[in-house]
Amino acid sequence: MCRSCATAAEPTEIPADLERPDHGLSRRGLLAGLGLGVLAVNLSVGASTAAAATARNGAWANPALGRFPAGGHYGAPRGGASHAGQDVSNSIGTAVHAAAGGTVVRRSWGGGLPGRTGNALVISHGNNQYTYYGHLNAYRVGLNAKVSAGQRIADMGATGNVTGPHLHFETHSGRLGTTVNPVSFLAARGVDLSGGWSRIDPGASGATVVVIQHLMNQRGHELAADGKYGSVSVEAVKRFQRSKGLVADGQVGPATWPALVYTLRQGASGSHVRALQAALNKRGARLAVDGGFGSVTAGAVRAYQSVNRLVADGEAGPVTWRALTG
Repeated sequence: MCRSCATAAEPTEIPADLERPDHGLSRRGLLAGLGLGVLAVNLSVGASTAAAATARNGAWANPALGRFPAGGHYGAPRGGASHAGQDVSNSIGTAVHAAAGGTVVRRSWGGGLPGRTGNALVISHGNNQYTYYGHLNAYRVGLNAKVSAGQRIADMGATGNVTGPHLHFETHSGRLGTTVNPVSFLAARGVDLSGGWSRIDPGASGATVVVIQHLMNQRGHELAADGKYGSVSVEAVKRFQRSKGLVADGQVGPATWPALVYTLRQGASGSHVRALQAALNKRGARLAVDGGFGSVTAGAVRAYQSVNRLVADGEAGPVTWRALTG
């Protein structure tokens, strides 16, 4: 987990092309020199229930798979400051994905933010929202690159002041430097940072909605796989939910996903395979969405499983589906 990665009273602007650390500066000296204080810790995003529901629109994705290490939570004490993000631990080389679409605005040691160390990326998502990815082992996108939600952007690492490999993930709202709790922030947008199933509400759009539509078509519906979770698709999901004894609210979440997905292996064909291919493409696979689970799709499944530290057997079961749609 992070030894530093603390919030600061006032963020210092540092050029985005700063790539190397000052190895002669101690952590204590860094903290003292920057005058680190405690930002107002907003342990919730302050959204109403209704606002949170409308935000579960498929625009956000889980940035990395792993576990939450002890003491790696948002707001944990870091000397005289507070931990600025949530740590997600896994082995070096684990894939790190963009939490939402946007532009890479920092690609440097510490991301150009005070109190941070290690290779880092910052993505601007517009509307004064930013995400920070720290302690990276390798970059997979360049500065100023446009990225999409779920795209692989880096590899997890242990660069900087850490006790072991992990992703230090931050969410900033209002301006870069004003952090909010990443777990609450993503939960309000339908993403479980701890690795659970996503929540997709009526009115959502995007690749995950295409996945839902293909899965519904495998069950006999004739939905247009247009990525728009409108009234026709919502009513089809509600009918499916009622048939399974679930709450028929149209939200595709932890209760509905396990009933909706299929365990798929090479040789399968159909709309459920199209759903799998669409989910893999959100993570960068670039497959033809043809409904045939051949060797290319099997290879893409194994590759995704491998870089996310899942069992790389090429079989798309509930664990793989949960990761892909999270």
